[in-house]
Amino acid sequence: MPRIALVCEYDGTEFVGYQIQNNGRSVQEELNKAISTLYKEDIKVTGCSRTDAGVHARYHVSSCDVPFYIPEEKIPLALNPFLPEDLSVKKAIYMCDDFSARFDTLGKKYIYRIYSSPVRQPMKSRYAYHVTYKLDVDKMKVAAAYFAGEHDFAAFCAAGGSQLTTVRRIHHVIVRENDDLVEIEVSGEAFLYNMVRIIAGTLMYVGLGKIKPEDIPDVIKSCERKRAGQTLPPQGLTLEEVYYDWESKCHR
Repeated sequence: MPRIALVCEYDGTEFVGYQIQNNGRSVQEELNKAISTLYKEDIKVTGCSRTDAGVHARYHVSSCDVPFYIPEEKIPLALNPFLPEDLSVKKAIYMCDDFSARFDTLGKKYIYRIYSSPVRQPMKSRYAYHVTYKLDVDKMKVAAAYFAGEHDFAAFCAAGGSQLTTVRRIHHVIVRENDDLVEIEVSGEAFLYNMVRIIAGTLMYVGLGKIKPEDIPDVIKSCERKRAGQTLPPQGLTLEEVYYDWESKCHR
């Protein structure tokens, strides 16, 4: 059976997350239904990441086996009519038989968006977190540099995770400002439960003057959750990219 990777985009507002749950609609459930309808066979997909309720994805990868061949470029056109408006398959790629969307990931890139405005702006609030105060972005940039490298990120892990270790390697954390929108880009090999949202909350505290930039190394070393910032709400977070060794895993 051919194995395919599905590159998807979704607005997470009305989803309970990627993974199937019994308390609402999930991305995985919608993909399962659509692909099973297309191929007229019960098919289950495996995802690269279990995004939480309300978290968005511009680039999320799922994999599954299908019973027959359809040209790659035709698969999104055939699948999308069976999917809801807030979920789309952007690309399909035939992969090697041993490819796993979950276990073959080399890393991921997330962006958390915050906008500063005296009043709430509904057109932005769906995809960014609103603060009423101006953030000191220069201090946030200084603080962000301390996260790069391999550290024990226990201080940036919410309760309820199932990880065996809290040590993770972060490639970079970059803070950008565009008018009233602040973007916090976090790239790394793997992440703890709510880790990116806590990093974003910590940097927001830096921008508000609640934490000094030079205190970040001590916060990391402390491994104490109470030393870091708040866990920011899910709507500001978007999974932007997932990294694979596509050359070695694509089917030839």
